[in-house]
Amino acid sequence: MKVLVAGGTGFIGSHLCRALADGGHEVTALSRSPSETPEGVDSAVGDVTAYDSIAPAVDGHDAVVNLVALSPLFEPDGGNVMHDRIHRGGTENLVRAAEDAGADRFIQMSALGADPDGDTAYIRAKGQAEELVTGSDLDWTIFRPSVVFGEGGEFVSFTKRLKKLFAPLVPLYPLPGGGKTRFQPIHVGDLVPMLVAAVESDDHVSETYEVGGPDTLTLREVTTLVYEAERKGVTIVPLPMPLARLGLGVLGAVPGFPMGSDQYRSLKFDNTTADNDASTFGVEPSEMTTLAGYLGLE
Repeated sequence: MKVLVAGGTGFIGSHLCRALADGGHEVTALSRSPSETPEGVDSAVGDVTAYDSIAPAVDGHDAVVNLVALSPLFEPDGGNVMHDRIHRGGTENLVRAAEDAGADRFIQMSALGADPDGDTAYIRAKGQAEELVTGSDLDWTIFRPSVVFGEGGEFVSFTKRLKKLFAPLVPLYPLPGGGKTRFQPIHVGDLVPMLVAAVESDDHVSETYEVGGPDTLTLREVTTLVYEAERKGVTIVPLPMPLARLGLGVLGAVPGFPMGSDQYRSLKFDNTTADNDASTFGVEPSEMTTLAGYLGLE
């Protein structure tokens, strides 16, 4: 099968391209600028926000995987309006290009809580992108993962950056709301085989999967694990949510500051699955990589 992976040189994309190529597929990694790709993977340059730049790359492929994404953890360059441009607008262009090219399959990387009327620009754009995918003529599959961790991912470094961002407000290590926001981190090595299965099998057509790892951890627990892995102690103190909201609202207006009001709102709701669909792919929680295991603590 000829598979185009949009965002194929990114964190998840590089792992997926390698797995697809190892499985005998002809793989092309699409990105905005030329980048090194795994052995056996072709590269193509295109910007999903510009249809004419991606249509030639999509042409001739049987399947398209859309992994192009901005982080919900930090405000993107250009402001949160970029979530609409990249996630909704970029998906619209990829869907159109896939339909025009006669592709059969479309795999969309979405997010837990995706909702066209959601509380953050990221969640709204992801929800609106899902509507474009499900309304297409393609055989689609949607994945809504919790945070994905692994080599090259940003989730572990996010906890360290929070300390630097909030330290001027209170001493020690302040976490908004005491770090009660819950996550269900999934290792990239556990997620990628599910994506490969969706590309290869008709069994997953017209399905939306919410997937997470084996453990549910609060941001406080994640932070403690990260610092334990570095043999460092950490004293966490609660940063009241009203203070976090005020601080991010003010600092978000400062050019170059990486967080704002949307990121505050994202920390108000959990990032966990109601029913982990990983089991649909024959994956048992006991077989999945835990965050503690990845950090060398097990």
